[in-house]
Amino acid sequence: MTLQRQFESALADAFGKVLGEKTDASVVAAADLRFGDYQSNAAMALAKSRRTNPRELAGKVIEALDLGGLGTADIAGPGFINIRVAPETYARHTAELLADERLGVPAIGDGRTVVIDFSAPNVAKPMFVGHIRSTILGDALSRIARFLGFHVIADNHIGDWGTQFGMILYGWKTQLDEAALAEDPVNELVRIYRAINAATKDDPAVRESCKAELVKLQAGDEENLAIWNRCVELSKQGLQKIYDRLDIRFDHWLGESFYNDRLGPLVEEFIEKGLARESEGAICVFASGELPDEQDPFRIQNKEGWQDNPAIIRKADGGFLYATTDLATVEYRVDEWKADEIWYVVGVPQQLHFRQIFDASRRWGKDAGFRHIAFGSILGEDRKVLKTRSGDNVQLADVLDEAVERAGQVIAEKNPDLENAGEIAEIVGIGAVKFAELSQHRLTDYVFAWDRMLALQGDTAPYLQYSYVRIRSIFRKLEGGFDPASAKLSLHEDAEVHLARLLARYGETVPVLLDDHRPNLLANYLLELARAFHSFFEACPVLKAEPEVRDSRLALCELTSRVLEHGLGLLGIRCPERM
Repeated sequence: MTLQRQFESALADAFGKVLGEKTDASVVAAADLRFGDYQSNAAMALAKSRRTNPRELAGKVIEALDLGGLGTADIAGPGFINIRVAPETYARHTAELLADERLGVPAIGDGRTVVIDFSAPNVAKPMFVGHIRSTILGDALSRIARFLGFHVIADNHIGDWGTQFGMILYGWKTQLDEAALAEDPVNELVRIYRAINAATKDDPAVRESCKAELVKLQAGDEENLAIWNRCVELSKQGLQKIYDRLDIRFDHWLGESFYNDRLGPLVEEFIEKGLARESEGAICVFASGELPDEQDPFRIQNKEGWQDNPAIIRKADGGFLYATTDLATVEYRVDEWKADEIWYVVGVPQQLHFRQIFDASRRWGKDAGFRHIAFGSILGEDRKVLKTRSGDNVQLADVLDEAVERAGQVIAEKNPDLENAGEIAEIVGIGAVKFAELSQHRLTDYVFAWDRMLALQGDTAPYLQYSYVRIRSIFRKLEGGFDPASAKLSLHEDAEVHLARLLARYGETVPVLLDDHRPNLLANYLLELARAFHSFFEACPVLKAEPEVRDSRLALCELTSRVLEHGLGLLGIRCPERM
């Protein structure tokens, strides 16, 4: 049990004794260590509802409080209860964490099934830098949720169907360069798509030919289906190379095409159940009337007042839309995978779309704990959306290549004789890109700055990786080995106590990351832990200390390295042993 939970339990018991009824008492880490390690405002909250003096209530609670030697408590201000943890408690808790493979993190998922929809690139197109946010954020949330005890199903809902295939099919038949396709399939598919797309704007005959190829595909034409299948397979192979490099795995790749046969019956069911109706030849989902206008995603306000804002699920020409496919996807995930929750890691611009999908799904009876995990944009150093000099989107593969190349240059300058420098540059470069994303609040726009991202100092992955490497180097210098289980921990210096304090908070930090889907809280914690270690290392000699003190400090070092490695692992970032 975390120290936080132990204090909450003790406080709840004390409040129960004073108030004569069972109650909860939340405890949080103190923002200012001058006032203690933990703090609770429960006395103020409970006093208000009982019309009593909060400071007086806090005083009675402290008199009834039994902390069992864990620490001491006092009152501050209008009724805050501050708790100071005894160094002996931190020492004992550190020893417990060293023996715990979960490092003090409780499993809170209870096996609930969570489907996480992330990355989702389009077939026959390269992944761009904008895919960083969904791909890396989604993977981190998957790792965290799995560790916390959720049954996670990671689904890459790729865009493998749609009007662009008419152009690709026509281009395949008229402009394909087989040699270029063999060398770089995705780039060749992009080339023919761009060429045909440009041609359709100048030549109506080309445009009509593309439409004809699409109709043949949708009708099941064998030749076009064979070309389409090859395009999808080649694209997947190209995408998989990037995912392998990022160490990202999916349980399923159920793209848009998987749901094609479900779309027609879905629309008919919506009509039959009164969830959708015809409007100007199209079938649309309108507001249910159950929500106020300002909360209803199917209503929109303009200068004339509140107006209908329906979602079209079948066009007048019989075609289906993203909304239809997404509803079919919800149905499959709820009925087949028994999803308790479905998380969509998709950018802010899709907010209205998902509000409509979630509302329509609930009315349909396909309810799950829906979450749209939105995120902002990646900016260049000019604070504009990141583009190449020619104005094109920056390809993700190029970003990863440059990150590794720059990491290699930094490593060559710092440690020119390092073995496996190429492998370590890959670990450091990819880690830097991931951490630059995951250290930001997901809703903020952030600047993609190479020098800052790869710095060995500051809020970066290389700084954390270097911290881990520095700790492991201590053990390489150690003669005779070290068994953490046999070390007797004793904390006397402030730097020792503070490091133990932060190590104790790992188990308190990880469970709250999913409250608002914010892995940046873990990134911030790891940075604070690394800074605490460096302060400890400067203030407290390790290898030159007396044997008992040395072993106690080595135990702190060991646990710090484990937490750093594990925490970075939850973010999808590896730690090299040397750098």
